Amino acid sequence: MTKNKSISQGVDYPVIWLYATLVAIGILCIFMVEYREGINVFSSFIGGKTNYSKQLYFAGFCVLIATFIILTDSKLFTAFANLMYVFGLLLMVATFVIGKNINGSKSWIPLGGGFNLQPAELCKIFTALALAKFLSRQEIDFSKLKYQLIGGAIAMAPAVLSILQHELGLALVYTSFLIAMYREGLPAQILIIGSSFGALVIASLIIEPNTLLIALTIIAVFLIYIARRQAKRNKGVITIIFIAWLISAGTQRFVIPYIFNNVLECYQSTRIYSMVGKDYNCADNVKSMKKQQTGNEKAPRKPDDYNVRQSKIAIGSGGFTGKGFLKGTQTRGKYVPEQHTDFIFTSLGEAFGFLGCLFFLILYITLLFRIVRIAERQRSTFSRVYAYSVVSILFFHIAVNVSMTIGLFPIVGIPLPLISYGGSSLLTFTILIFILLRLDADRQMVLR
Repeated sequence: MTKNKSISQGVDYPVIWLYATLVAIGILCIFMVEYREGINVFSSFIGGKTNYSKQLYFAGFCVLIATFIILTDSKLFTAFANLMYVFGLLLMVATFVIGKNINGSKSWIPLGGGFNLQPAELCKIFTALALAKFLSRQEIDFSKLKYQLIGGAIAMAPAVLSILQHELGLALVYTSFLIAMYREGLPAQILIIGSSFGALVIASLIIEPNTLLIALTIIAVFLIYIARRQAKRNKGVITIIFIAWLISAGTQRFVIPYIFNNVLECYQSTRIYSMVGKDYNCADNVKSMKKQQTGNEKAPRKPDDYNVRQSKIAIGSGGFTGKGFLKGTQTRGKYVPEQHTDFIFTSLGEAFGFLGCLFFLILYITLLFRIVRIAERQRSTFSRVYAYSVVSILFFHIAVNVSMTIGLFPIVGIPLPLISYGGSSLLTFTILIFILLRLDADRQMVLR
């Protein structure tokens, strides 16, 4: 008894309560989407045939996993971090051989009984542990390019495999590890370059190519004019501005069109264009044309912005206070596709309106700030890096999913943490959070 008491001592219970509240809200949202009048609610919940009953069973299983993690020695996570990372990569590679194709993505391993495992989800845990293990080594000086490249490779290897599995959304999630690396000394210039590329992509979609090229040239000339005095002492400044202009112009004219027409699928390019109110011509997409020539192109489907339009209608119909519990006509009428997974936020918006969504997002923000507070009180670099990895993953999922449902981000198939239906997703976030709580309980130790 004394041992169990000492093991659980120091656990951050506010995070546990926030976790439990969000999981309960998730089950409630799935229930709102699938409820039909006349059914026996109790029987449907324990029957295991509906998605909300399955999510309830998933939650019960996650409670067992969470309890096991809390009672585990923290040193196990440092000892097996690299081994688990390799295991996760092997699982992702295995999907190419034994994987099951779901919605055009061969990223699932069938487990039997109708359950499937998505290794790319679990690999987020292993990547967070491996990155924390690497950065906590005494000989690591993360200000050096060599170690920055190794850290980036650890984070990006699963992302590359996700792209090969046609899971663009999950691949993007792995870029969130840049936030954790930035906390440990990654130069801000890298984040600036990344955000600048994103801004250049959006500008390329909105502005006519020649007009954008003229604008980039004007900006470059203006910067040279400002830096003219400094250039007298350091001529390299002009060279840097010229190279930056050359790269930006080349990226805008050649790289971005190549990505949209040769790398992305037609529907992916269409969704990104629709985000800024533009139409994409699939006749320019090489992959789409090849499918048409080989006869592999599927029959015409609903417009690629159909999901977003229905999502915005559902959320907008909720108004300020919402239509009320189980009174949402859009979500219950199945007008919103994938409304129990990627578009689960629409059920909240329609039922509880702006106020309900605001309260819900405050819960998320509270959880994120609590984890940041936990991260900053760690003595161990391993625990701090892992905590920042967790908060970065959660923030990325929340920001992208909510933005996606209201049309501010293209549809990339990212679940809402602890809310969207799915055993793999719920299990992943449960393990992420409770490993963090276990490490925090042992924050007086220095783990490596």
